Amino acid sequence: MGGVEDDEPPSKRVKVSSGESGDLSNGLSVSEEGSCSLSDSMARLPASQEDDEVVGSKGVIKKVELVRIIAEALYSLGYSKTGARLEEESGIPLRSTLIDLFMQQILDGKWDESVATLHEINLMDETIVKLASFVILEQKFFELLDGDKVMDALKTLRIEIAPLCINDDRVRELSYFIVSPSLNLLEGTSGQESRIKSRKSLLEELQKLLPPTVMIPENRLVHLVEQALGFQTDACRFHNSSVGEMSLLTDHQCGRDQIPCQTLQILRDHSDEVWFLEFSHNGKFLASSSGDCLVIIWEVKVDGQVSMKHKLSGHLKPVNYVSWSPDDLELLTCGVEETVRRWNVASGECLHVYEKSGFGLVSCGWAPDGKSIFSGVTDKSISMWDQDGKEIECWKGQKTSRIADLGITANGKELITVYIWHRLSGELILTLAGHSGAVNCVSWNPTNPHMLASASDDRTIRIWGLSRVNMNFNGRHSTGVHCCNGKT
Repeated sequence: MGGVEDDEPPSKRVKVSSGESGDLSNGLSVSEEGSCSLSDSMARLPASQEDDEVVGSKGVIKKVELVRIIAEALYSLGYSKTGARLEEESGIPLRSTLIDLFMQQILDGKWDESVATLHEINLMDETIVKLASFVILEQKFFELLDGDKVMDALKTLRIEIAPLCINDDRVRELSYFIVSPSLNLLEGTSGQESRIKSRKSLLEELQKLLPPTVMIPENRLVHLVEQALGFQTDACRFHNSSVGEMSLLTDHQCGRDQIPCQTLQILRDHSDEVWFLEFSHNGKFLASSSGDCLVIIWEVKVDGQVSMKHKLSGHLKPVNYVSWSPDDLELLTCGVEETVRRWNVASGECLHVYEKSGFGLVSCGWAPDGKSIFSGVTDKSISMWDQDGKEIECWKGQKTSRIADLGITANGKELITVYIWHRLSGELILTLAGHSGAVNCVSWNPTNPHMLASASDDRTIRIWGLSRVNMNFNGRHSTGVHCCNGKT
């Protein structure tokens, strides 16, 4: 990473401060971080600390980069003296003098000088230089408008910004601010504190544009540590949601006891196969549907015990699907090739019946705002209804298959139908034995990762929790619930 040599230690190099120039002269400056000059992006390091020096057993971590991100972390945490000492002792600068000068010019509002310094950095990608120049000059434009220097702002737009040929649509938008200065995004920011905030935001934007070898992304070390913790939880066979605290002092590993593997309760109130169940979003209720044409709403007590709240009747065919409203106040139920019903959870009253003449409905779901519902139809279409039963939209494509299950993304823009695949390995880690018939559906409690419910052809619902004692599931042959990396 060759460049111009600088023999002075970082602690003795000249710092650019706002007291020397600019319109924000009472203390806004680049943090007191040591730096040295460069041609490309870094100063020349001693022979023992060239680019190819690595640390760690795998030989993939460059010492120069490691020291720089440690220094950035120290400064970010407020340990400026320690950060400067690390730069001085290692001979590895966090940033070059040229970059420090550039950053200070931005904070001081020296727009022309900052653009000139940007070109001196010798970035290889001319497009990056133009993009960075564009955002700098845009800030200059708005500050001129904010200072009622309309003609100077117009000159900047015509002579400096437009010739960059970057984002013509944005250039046209800027021209509107000349005609209507009241639209100025920086209006009312003429105060020093507001202007400082605006310029710091500009620096953050520039940091995203410039290569990380020039300006290390903010909190890079923290990001890497968070990423490492994420990989550890993903690799943990028994990791269950966000259970437990994580420490940087040891590798993360959950025990088998984090998986709800013991039957705590068996619910036997359905008289036929239990086909579907789902916990409410707040985890306080559980709804189950069955071949007995009934839907049962169960209440989850504070102690984890589950008791019946309502038994909902009205469907003429087996019920194969339920869906909770976003606020958990209402419930949709769907009979096999029949109708969709909307229920009040508190009273158990049926509020509306949705049906389509000549066709049956096979699945149901809520829009994120709770104002409309979706249903799969036997003709392989998807219908969207308002709450009063008026069909708003109907989608049917040549490749649409029969929609027996569906989900709606949080932004309401996409429907998910046929399959959901595990995002990682799909490794089978545990089989929960207990049901004597096929297991048709399972549901995790959204607010209690240690509670799991399963529905079976044996006409029962099992509530699973953490094992209180070591138990062996011996005895009669049983059908199990398979858990894959915290999912079923």
